[in-house]
Amino acid sequence: MSLSEAERPVATGPYVEGTCSSPLESDVIAAIRTVFDPELPVSIYDLGLIYVIDIAEDGHTYIGMTLTAPGCPVAGEIPMWIQEAVIKVPEITKVEVEILWEPPWNPDNMSDAAKLDLGMF
Repeated sequence: MSLSEAERPVATGPYVEGTCSSPLESDVIAAIRTVFDPELPVSIYDLGLIYVIDIAEDGHTYIGMTLTAPGCPVAGEIPMWIQEAVIKVPEITKVEVEILWEPPWNPDNMSDAAKLDLGMF
């Protein structure tokens, strides 16, 4: 069962660790960090593309993400890659990934490590 619009957390920008009340949060983030942007040597998480992680007690996980640009050539594949990575986390029963466009992504969303990897410091 998918989350209804009213049940979905509001996306305000890049996800901040520690804002999910689930003990599975760190495992889910670790799984997302295994998914890399195909054009950059940086994980989707460290690029700041993950806006929402919501993990229900039954293991149903909702992930709201954005893309660096609407014309991303792998826009249809990245959510599947995330879903495949996160479903491997023990106790996760279902993964729903949705692409969000608000707020728009910008380079400020990237972690300091990602900026360093890309030579932006």
